[in-house]
Amino acid sequence: MNLTISGHHLEVTPALRNYVTTKLDRITRHFDQVVDVKVLLTVEKQKEKQRRQRAECNVHVKGNDMFAESSHEDLYAAVDELMDKLDRQVVRHKDRVQDHHHEAVKRLM
Repeated sequence: MNLTISGHHLEVTPALRNYVTTKLDRITRHFDQVVDVKVLLTVEKQKEKQRRQRAECNVHVKGNDMFAESSHEDLYAAVDELMDKLDRQVVRHKDRVQDHHHEAVKRLM
């Protein structure tokens, strides 16, 4: 799995990088065919009172691309919301990919 964590208007510290990778373990635990993950962490400077922290993620799995974004006043909370959204998408994709067709049980007469 290729992992890219980049920051826009902020420096990605080792603690922040470690936090994102530990949260991404939840996604790889549900679905092990993740090929590429790109995480973008952004600080928006609209107003000083409303500093918004945004986290975006592109996940490329076998057969599909997924995207999610989340914004919050705290960057760690934005990462938590982002991973919740991605986790739901990955589980839904895994359910679609799995073969749910079962053999019909033959009736006994």
